[in-house]
Amino acid sequence: MQTPQASWRESLGAFFHPRVIVMLLLGFSAGIPILLIFSSLSLWLREAGVERAAITFFSWAALGYSFKFVWAPLVDQLPIPWLSRWLGRRRSWLLLAQLAIIAAIGAMASIDPSLGQSSQTAMALAAVALGFSSATQDIVIDAYRIEAADSRLQSMMSAAYIAGYRVAMVVSGAGALVLAAGFGTELGNYRFDAWSYTYWIMAAVMLVGVVTTLSIREPAVSAQRSYHYSAREYGRFVLLFAFALLGFVLCFYLTSEPARELKSGLRDLLGNRALSSFIVETLRLLLAAGISLLMAKALLRTGLVKRQIVDETYVAPVREFFERYGVKAALFLLLLVGSYRISDIVLGVISNVFYLDMGFSKEQIATAVKTFGVVMAIVGGFLGGVLAMRHGVMRILFLGALLSAATNLLFMILAAKGSDLVWLYIVVAADNLSAGLAGAAFVAFLSSLTSISFTAMQYAIFSSLMTLLPKILGGYSGSIVDTVGYNWFFIFTTLIGLPVLLLILLARRYLHLKEEINDVDEKVTAD
Repeated sequence: MQTPQASWRESLGAFFHPRVIVMLLLGFSAGIPILLIFSSLSLWLREAGVERAAITFFSWAALGYSFKFVWAPLVDQLPIPWLSRWLGRRRSWLLLAQLAIIAAIGAMASIDPSLGQSSQTAMALAAVALGFSSATQDIVIDAYRIEAADSRLQSMMSAAYIAGYRVAMVVSGAGALVLAAGFGTELGNYRFDAWSYTYWIMAAVMLVGVVTTLSIREPAVSAQRSYHYSAREYGRFVLLFAFALLGFVLCFYLTSEPARELKSGLRDLLGNRALSSFIVETLRLLLAAGISLLMAKALLRTGLVKRQIVDETYVAPVREFFERYGVKAALFLLLLVGSYRISDIVLGVISNVFYLDMGFSKEQIATAVKTFGVVMAIVGGFLGGVLAMRHGVMRILFLGALLSAATNLLFMILAAKGSDLVWLYIVVAADNLSAGLAGAAFVAFLSSLTSISFTAMQYAIFSSLMTLLPKILGGYSGSIVDTVGYNWFFIFTTLIGLPVLLLILLARRYLHLKEEINDVDEKVTAD
């Protein structure tokens, strides 16, 4: 964890490092799909006269991002016939994911959702395919970033990735809407061809990622890795995964109607819509996961798949992490991972509502948050990357957590000022700068926790865990504001960020101590 600190010249020069530029382009490729599934698609469906809530399949599009750790081990362990021999393990999976993304966007561009239920279902399935393909690309890019450079460059590569991702979201969000409007579609005057052309253009934009993938080199660690099993054995393992996934999906589908009824009953009993929804969806998730595991175990007993493959793919990455740090320290580190972003995410859930309540127009909010805020977040990310190289990841991790919590207090000043545009931009600048700085350091920290042997699996677990608790708590932001008001809510979001500072100090002390112990062991072994 304690890597040699770079000079200011070396830190600033990292802006132009080839691997940093590669991560900027791959970040752009990763950021294109997400808004094509959500906000841009929502407007398309609205113009087409479709109620998105009526299409249950659309809610599954987000599952790819939430549960990517489930199939991340496949990306780590399985070769792709012919393609892996040609491009290598990481580049082959990356190219496959990008081609699948292009195909899914093209499929969406070919479907007119205004034609009826069958076309709406086809559109929903294409959106789900896009979500899973995009999540797979994220898995591979994360693994590639960690394997492609040493720990000192990780913060700058993370900043470049985040910058590219945010720029791509502007392109696929605001850019897609501008294109669609330019082709002549609008609410009340729907034109399918306008949206079709827009999505085809977005599919073509994904070629940035394809060209980048074909131009880069396979990381040396990945290139040296060999596969231990035959194609038939790997194929059987994929079949096992497919059956387990089928059980999960069928359970989720068949429980959708009973879940709605149960939510309604609990809402009347508890008087809390958010809590009843959380309880029901948690039970539904656990049930689906349980059925999936039962199906997998049943197939394992038939001898269809070697248990050794399953152990190496799913059990070994988790076991290695706990053995490397010890159970107590591993749980402590996971607690830090799960709570680091709690302060900014909980406030972020309701920030736009707060701006509206202060009297700002939607246009003012869009300009401040979606344009100026994005620029500030990118600046903050690169600032965090430079400072992490110069002063070390743990110090900037602490600074990012401190600023993320402290800047929440600025919202209290804005609440007192009301619709003051100057203070809106001050708050947005501070909030996004601190978030960008913290994000770059945090991604570098997560990267340092992963083992090169299980990069994709371990990082996928970390990235899923880091938003789980904050998003659950963020679901109650509105209820908290209704109960205590905005000022006390902002104080609350600041206070819940303070324990994170203690966790970082303890983590830094423990990791430094562990490194010293390892150095002593190495000297003893050498003697």
